[in-house]
Amino acid sequence: MKKPLITAKDAILLVVGTLLVSGSFYFLMMPNGFVLGGVGGLGIILGELTKLTTGTWLTVLNVLLLLVGFAVLGKSVGLRTVFCSLLYSGVVDILEKTVPVSKPLTDQPFLELCCSILLMGIGQAMIFHADASSGGTDILALILRKYSSINVGRALLYVDIVICMGTFLVYDIKVGLFSVLGIVSLTFIIDNALESFTSCKYFVIITDRPQPIIDFILKDMDHSATLVKAEGGYSKAEKTMLHTVCRRREAIRLQKFVRSTDPNAFTIITTSSEIIGSGFRED
Repeated sequence: MKKPLITAKDAILLVVGTLLVSGSFYFLMMPNGFVLGGVGGLGIILGELTKLTTGTWLTVLNVLLLLVGFAVLGKSVGLRTVFCSLLYSGVVDILEKTVPVSKPLTDQPFLELCCSILLMGIGQAMIFHADASSGGTDILALILRKYSSINVGRALLYVDIVICMGTFLVYDIKVGLFSVLGIVSLTFIIDNALESFTSCKYFVIITDRPQPIIDFILKDMDHSATLVKAEGGYSKAEKTMLHTVCRRREAIRLQKFVRSTDPNAFTIITTSSEIIGSGFRED
């Protein structure tokens, strides 16, 4: 059976993630002049310096970067990135024409900064999780990596910092400092949001009654387990050590079942940032 170009789950992540990024940018970042790097930040600065609107600059810059990306990087730009990039620009452009916003929504810039980086971070994490990006400076970072020894993360940081520094010239020190704070915070938000999508629980269960637990893992949870024969260091009694992994939402079920089946079982539960293999993510 031919693998679909995109799954329904990934399509939803791309659309919802892009809408969150667009909404955060238009309603919270633009009115306050927050520049958190990227094409969006460059669009805000150019929109302030020229007669063209930020939404127009966003569309022009994204299209130009996509064309350059295809010319220099070829297929590595990706259709998903093209889709998110154009949707992002299109939504902002439509909002400028239909829901004009001329000033900040509140008189609390720090509150709006927190909300903007939260929405932006979650939205970008959803896009990254679906193996895409919102385009823009991501493409510049890939080009820098191709022609230099700089890695993508560092290249992206350099590009975003240069754009962010423009706020000190166009606006004032307060907006510039808010923007610097926003860039640093956004990195942590994206990292933590991405980890929440992929994190799993790793169980090591040392028990005298392995069979009921194995049956529960296989039949009720539709996962597998690895069995290792062990010996108690103090008691010298023969034990069975079960190794298994599951989703975070399944961990409580397994934990309760182990406790009710073998109250004397010794259970070690750790968090894994990602599991690659059958039943989880497959590369």
